[in-house]
Amino acid sequence: MKLIKRERYLNKLINVIGTPDIKVITGIRRSGKSKLLESFKQYIEENINNCNIIHINYNLKKFAYLEDDQKLYDYIDNNYIAKKHNFILIDEVQMCKNFENAINWLHAEEKYDIYITGSNAFLLSSDLATFFTGRTFSIEVYPFSFNEFIQYYGYDDIDLAFDKYVISGGMAGSYVYNDQNDKYKYIEDIYNTLIIRDIKKKYNIRNEKILNNLSNYLMDNISNITSTLNITKNLNLQKDYITDKTIQKYIDYLCKDFAFYKIGRYDIKEKKYLTSLDKYFLADHSFRYAILGTTNIDYGRVYENIVAIELLRRGYEVYVGTLYEKEIDFVAQRRNEKIYIQVSSNIGDDFENEVFKREVDPLLKIKDAYPKILIARTRHEDYTYEGIIIKDIANWLTNDID
Repeated sequence: MKLIKRERYLNKLINVIGTPDIKVITGIRRSGKSKLLESFKQYIEENINNCNIIHINYNLKKFAYLEDDQKLYDYIDNNYIAKKHNFILIDEVQMCKNFENAINWLHAEEKYDIYITGSNAFLLSSDLATFFTGRTFSIEVYPFSFNEFIQYYGYDDIDLAFDKYVISGGMAGSYVYNDQNDKYKYIEDIYNTLIIRDIKKKYNIRNEKILNNLSNYLMDNISNITSTLNITKNLNLQKDYITDKTIQKYIDYLCKDFAFYKIGRYDIKEKKYLTSLDKYFLADHSFRYAILGTTNIDYGRVYENIVAIELLRRGYEVYVGTLYEKEIDFVAQRRNEKIYIQVSSNIGDDFENEVFKREVDPLLKIKDAYPKILIARTRHEDYTYEGIIIKDIANWLTNDID
């Protein structure tokens, strides 16, 4: 498989070299965590003098004997070289029994620079404080962005590239297949493995059918405001007969494993966060095609999913905005920055059509001075309407970079 340098993530790792934190690379399965660790290893070898790299990849048979915390510790201790910068790189660390003990022992000695990746249901960001007594620095890796997709394939035509990205998604492991059905088969296998092997195993879920039905429901309703009670009611129509408390637990599992991201609501007028009714977005929109099929693709929802994940990828806190019973798709905040965003598949070519009016109306009702953006498939350069910036989604994905 062709490799590209994922500089956004690589730079984050480079910037924390030498800090005392335990660096943890997280993200959905097959999003490129292992390849990122390899790229980081190459950077160390090429740029840092007097270094000693202790690299353990539990996917390789030669490391299978390091099966418990003591053996892992002993191996690293035996490979330590005094008066060098000793890096520890461990891939799929959860395959070592009681790995957290070994990492804590090594961290306490204050002589290693530690970097680990792991299968997400066993190494969740929410578990890190429990696992490790030292401070952790977490880097979340997402599937390929549109920019990375272009870089991988070398597209010159941005419109052609975007149309392909909408269908193919960002799960780069699927790119080695030429046939689109083969790509989706790969993506489906990844998703089913994520559900069956990770979530079911960690949380001892016996009723796999309900988990699958819930996952399918969330996929089918990406970008829709929903509630646990409504989801429970709909699933019970399928004779699942499950409580809303169980549904909420299963949703939490899917979000903790990075399959979905929950986006809460923010009251713009009252400037407060709301605790009911959320939206859920897929880590990558291609999962929806692979599991549910491509009949009657709702491009508006898919575009909204792409924008939601891109905002998270760029480090924004993201909420659904509410104002006078109107909905603003996203309120994106990052440090002192705030942006209001509407997303649409097609707004037409004039200001008088009903779709355009419907999309801009909620933004026009916002009275503060923060930027307001309508992102759609315009195929034009940026333009403005009543202070609202209208951006083509392909241009926004490629040009608005940190």
